[in-house]
Amino acid sequence: MSYVNAEDVLPKKLVKEIQKYVDGQLIYIPRKNENSLSWGEKNGTKEKMAERNQTIVKNYYSGYNIEELSAAYYLSEKRIKGIIHEYESSKKRKLGGEENTGKNMEI
Repeated sequence: MSYVNAEDVLPKKLVKEIQKYVDGQLIYIPRKNENSLSWGEKNGTKEKMAERNQTIVKNYYSGYNIEELSAAYYLSEKRIKGIIHEYESSKKRKLGGEENTGKNMEI
């Protein structure tokens, strides 16, 4: 986020009004809700992590164990288990809550 001088972008009347409340101080003006992005959307991190997690799940169902995946992806075993659990939970929701171990699920 870059610094912008209010006098360069706002009407003089508005600058004078704002100065009544925050004279000479820095002020943060948040984005409008319709313009806001969720975490990782701007720089692609969210998408990259989703792809990584999908690969972790595929490898798990291909026979790699939690310890191997943890070492390969530099993540804790607890996080690897969480990724697999998130995947299984989302599949159950998509399948209407059916019990499924994941071994025969399409990834």
